[in-house]
Amino acid sequence: MTGTPHIAKGEEYVVFYSGGPYDGQNDTRISTDGSWDVSIEVPVEIDGDNSLLTYGSPVPREVGGRLQVTYTWDPAESEAVIDPEDRSDI
Repeated sequence: MTGTPHIAKGEEYVVFYSGGPYDGQNDTRISTDGSWDVSIEVPVEIDGDNSLLTYGSPVPREVGGRLQVTYTWDPAESEAVIDPEDRSDI
């Protein structure tokens, strides 16, 4: 496909997560203004510790007439995620 994919207000698009705890997961979102999100914040709970992860750098593409947007984890903008192996209470 050539050019930038388009989406209308109210249409659904597929989100793919790259990196971080959500790596390889997907989701769907609804366009509220005729575009896709610049970044997405996703809550995660690991062994009772809650963090808010930021996924950004959207890469849109149209596949089979449907918009798909891949977001990459941004650890610098995300809250810290403690690896269970690094916790002192184990």
